[in-house]
Amino acid sequence: MPRRLSYNVKQCLEKSRDSALLSVETYNKPAIKFRSGGYIVLMIIAWTSLFHAIFFKQKVKPFYREKGKKKFEKKDDDYHYWELKTCIKEYFKDDTQNPIRRNLEFFIPLRNKIEHRSIPEIDPDLFAECQALLLNYDKTLEKEFGIDYCIRESLSFSLQLFPSSRSLAEAVKFNPDAKKIREFINKYRSALSTDILESGQYSFKAFLIQVVNHKSTDTLPIQFVRYDNLTDEEKRNLNRMVAMVKFQEKPVVHNNLMLPADVVKQVQSALNDQKIIRKNNKPKDKFNQDTHTRCWKKYQVRPNAKDKSPHNTNSKYCIYDKLTSQYGYTQEWVNFLIEKMQDEEEYNSLYNSKINNP
Repeated sequence: MPRRLSYNVKQCLEKSRDSALLSVETYNKPAIKFRSGGYIVLMIIAWTSLFHAIFFKQKVKPFYREKGKKKFEKKDDDYHYWELKTCIKEYFKDDTQNPIRRNLEFFIPLRNKIEHRSIPEIDPDLFAECQALLLNYDKTLEKEFGIDYCIRESLSFSLQLFPSSRSLAEAVKFNPDAKKIREFINKYRSALSTDILESGQYSFKAFLIQVVNHKSTDTLPIQFVRYDNLTDEEKRNLNRMVAMVKFQEKPVVHNNLMLPADVVKQVQSALNDQKIIRKNNKPKDKFNQDTHTRCWKKYQVRPNAKDKSPHNTNSKYCIYDKLTSQYGYTQEWVNFLIEKMQDEEEYNSLYNSKINNP
């Protein structure tokens, strides 16, 4: 029997499960063109409410506090609940490379980009991450509240198997919004490690093969078999079949690294493109190339340009490429900077420190 839940936990849990089921219903309706958009918005609500239920169960109130006070902040006479981004940080803590977390973090900025746009061509390109988002949700429900609260029994295999008549790559030619979203998707995926990209918790992929009707009437028409449970021979045979339909991909060295200009662009964007006035009373970007240089010096991410050992970097954040004599930066470095630069004291210390002021 399900455990007895408090009022707050029960309310959040019911809202969460209803939102998740509505998201699947929205995605599977044949006449709906705003398929991924509607699904993602509702799943964001489902995950946020699930985290709120978890925190209430843990006797933690998921509310923002007034700055510098213990008193909880209110908006429109109600407590200001944590948003999904904050919930993720509180739930996963320092586990920044958890594939479930990276899957969730993929959908937050994507939701903001597609919430007011209709781009049906995006559906096939996002199917794997969307499916993982749902499976991870149900697994987390089971982990935190038990199998009785799972929604898997209410779900069925989607019949929407045929892809859109136009791919996202083709839509870019006609739709400028599609181009921006495609750039975001490619940039986010390229910043992920191979382990996360290949994880079924980040992106669920299935290889569906039509077979002749089985003689047994008890056999299910569609069955999922975990890749990890296959024998070595079955894996080899499966890989051969996948190779028959898969385009050959050319290897790219350090395709998950970025140059300083890209780092600056991402961090400045995350800071809502704030401006500052320092010299000559002219406004400039709060986070710029100079700020970035001060950061890698302060946090000792890489050596100076004239150092005789350029490879002595913090590989979590930066890697030296001997072939081009350039430093490449990771997404972890971008995430680290975004968090640090939101702290005004930390930001100002870059310009007050003697080390960073030659």
